Amino acid sequence: MNKFNRDLLVLFKEELMNPQAIEHEVEMLHELLYSVEKTNNIVVAHEVINLNKYKISSDQKVIRQTINLKELKPFVFLNNKN
Repeated sequence: MNKFNRDLLVLFKEELMNPQAIEHEVEMLHELLYSVEKTNNIVVAHEVINLNKYKISSDQKVIRQTINLKELKPFVFLNNKN
């Protein structure tokens, strides 16, 4: 698995954790984010709301096209269904 260079702020309830435990928690968090951020999972969990056309689309092709845009058009929203 490729490691991404990302900034994470991780807060722990326990004050005294050894460095290995902290590293393990961060690695588990990275694995969770890696699986959630896959395009297929994002497409399944979102829908496109286009207020210009008064349409809500759950079509995977439309969602993928919308995700790949650098900037969304005005009044076009990517909505999480969860």
